[in-house]
Amino acid sequence: MTAFPKSTDIFVVGGGPAGLAAAIAARRKGFDVTVADAARPPIDKACGEGLMPDSLAALRRLGVTLDCVEQSFPFRGIRFHGAGVSVAAGFPEGQAVGIRRTRLHEILIDRARQAGVTMQWGTRVNGVQGDTVSLDAGDVRCRWVIGADGQNSRVRHWAGLDAARYESTRFGFRRHYQMAPWTDHMEIYWGSGCQMYVTPVGPREVCVAVISRDSHLRFDGALPQFPELGSRLAHAPASTLERGSVTASRRLRGVFGQRTILIGDASGSVDAITGEGMSLSFHQALALADALVEDDLEAYQAAHRRLMRRPAFMASLMLSLDRLAWLRPLALRGMAYEPAIFEKLLAVHVGAPSEVLAVS
Repeated sequence: MTAFPKSTDIFVVGGGPAGLAAAIAARRKGFDVTVADAARPPIDKACGEGLMPDSLAALRRLGVTLDCVEQSFPFRGIRFHGAGVSVAAGFPEGQAVGIRRTRLHEILIDRARQAGVTMQWGTRVNGVQGDTVSLDAGDVRCRWVIGADGQNSRVRHWAGLDAARYESTRFGFRRHYQMAPWTDHMEIYWGSGCQMYVTPVGPREVCVAVISRDSHLRFDGALPQFPELGSRLAHAPASTLERGSVTASRRLRGVFGQRTILIGDASGSVDAITGEGMSLSFHQALALADALVEDDLEAYQAAHRRLMRRPAFMASLMLSLDRLAWLRPLALRGMAYEPAIFEKLLAVHVGAPSEVLAVS
């Protein structure tokens, strides 16, 4: 295990995708970067495991490509099922990739190592005071601390940045099945009070997740609402146990204070219904690196708000279909009748350039 330096330009608390993206982006700007995480890789989390085209574009700017990665699967659009209809739309540009969270974590660790990031796993951060990060093994001096330690961020609490403008919570559970994907789309099944997501993540594996406002609703309890999906999964062996997590919609009043900066879920989040959590983290990392070069954290705050605006709007729009039982069948049947509506919504959702939207 590599010993920590006594000092570093940037100390990142949290070695998940957001923390590693921030570390890679900052290292590419020439900063000395150290990452610490109490867990050991690969770090898993229950999520839909689909990376939209805008996520892949941000990863390419970080020097990470997933085009030919084994244990992944490309898909070209989104399909909704519900109210007795199905409607699909392709991405206006590029394709998406389904990939296991653990595999993505390994790839990001390799890229961070290549970039020269110092990483220490199984190391707990005990506190941050001014320019000093306290660890069991001693203290590290730094110019900036980046909090990338998730929704329940201790760094956010230490920095006094917990104040939120808006917050709501749902619950997700995920399981993988050993079977060949039956579609080249991510599929979302709309039910009463929940949605089920299917993402192909490999040539012989699919990820299936359920999200709802009911903390007691588990995978097997939701599946009977979706008999078509249930029949597909009935004879497929599960390759992982059911794993759960909380998905929150949270907007903070501020994402930096003096020497501390927040990124990823620590800095606010959108509901997992958007599939944009990873994309936000990667784009935030790029914006933060630019702001650090200019020593202008206000610029990062402004970029952070701008990046959150579109996913937050789309989350609100999609969650209205979850909350309003009367609206859901009308909207789904309307999109099935006029697929161009769904195509335009998907283009907006993945941040298509204005010239693409103008002709779509």
